[in-house]
Amino acid sequence: MDGPCGPYTPPRGSSARAGGPASLLDPGTERDPHPLYRTLRGNFPLVHDEPFGAWLISRYADVRAALADPRLVAPSPGPVPAHGERRTHDAYRALASTALRNQVSAALRAGVERTAYVLASRLASRQEADLVADFCRWLPAAAAVTALGLPYEDTLRVHAWCRTGLDHLGGHRPGLDAYLRPHLVRRRAHPGDDLLSALCTARLDGRPLPDGTVTELAGTVLGAAGETTARALASFLANLLDHPGRLDLIRARPGLAGAAWAESLRRDPPLQIVARRALEPIGPIPEGATVACLLGAAGRDPARFADPDRYDIFRADPGDLAYGSGPWHCLGAPLARLTAEAGLLALLTVLPGLRRASGPRPRPEGLISRSPRTLPVCPR
Repeated sequence: MDGPCGPYTPPRGSSARAGGPASLLDPGTERDPHPLYRTLRGNFPLVHDEPFGAWLISRYADVRAALADPRLVAPSPGPVPAHGERRTHDAYRALASTALRNQVSAALRAGVERTAYVLASRLASRQEADLVADFCRWLPAAAAVTALGLPYEDTLRVHAWCRTGLDHLGGHRPGLDAYLRPHLVRRRAHPGDDLLSALCTARLDGRPLPDGTVTELAGTVLGAAGETTARALASFLANLLDHPGRLDLIRARPGLAGAAWAESLRRDPPLQIVARRALEPIGPIPEGATVACLLGAAGRDPARFADPDRYDIFRADPGDLAYGSGPWHCLGAPLARLTAEAGLLALLTVLPGLRRASGPRPRPEGLISRSPRTLPVCPR
């Protein structure tokens, strides 16, 4: 088990690429980045990738420390906020994180499970289905709608935002603010037991969170319900379909679903690369430089994990990097886990004969975000 990590310390022998490894942008890397990841971990734990425009960090311990280092912040389109503003923003996120953990209640779990069963039931009569298009892309958005207490009939609208306009750090489309504001007014006047109500009634130093902050934090939760969790769910189901015996085991022992999810996040994180910006010089990394934390490399670091390429749901400690670390840990991580567990158990219950369809198995795709784009299965 990892203990508290200190600030990121660049290793000796950091390279500015002269005589260094191939670039992330070189042909073939997107098809299979793991050979390059192995080279980076073994010989170039910190290297400047000029074509990619970033310093690459690849070892587990270094990535974990960098993600938690306050000198390395998530990039944003605007100016870097002052220290006091960053502290306030971090405090807002901490409040939201606590609220979300508290809202992972029996009612929320029941709502997500109900949606998962509806989606799974729609596949039951088919000879073949694509789990990515028909299940993975819909369940996370529906779960976020349930968590925030938004009208179920708005799921299609929220799904479109999750697919095209949101990220796990709270980026949003302009229409999201306008959509959420009437809900904020009602929640402030008549709060319920949903996450949006918890954000509307939360207080920092005795004052309620501004509307803009509430919509930003709600957007972060919705962002986690977008591509990030949809991709993570696709990789999760792909890993289990590749190991039918594990599916049978989880069907008999549903409590193993959480461990299976955590192991999939380690081996195949939906975000392979997370960018940070240096607020000050850190070893050879200059102020303002982009630092690329390679989660896909860190999760398979043999210095941290035995037999790291193997998918092992009994792994004692798979780590926890896929949804970030430190002040930028993704707020939607608890909801993502709930979504994955509910989705898997619904599929196993409704579709007891679920298996991969015959034919070539789709490979994971993507350099920054990575997962299977399709997942053909025989539901029965």
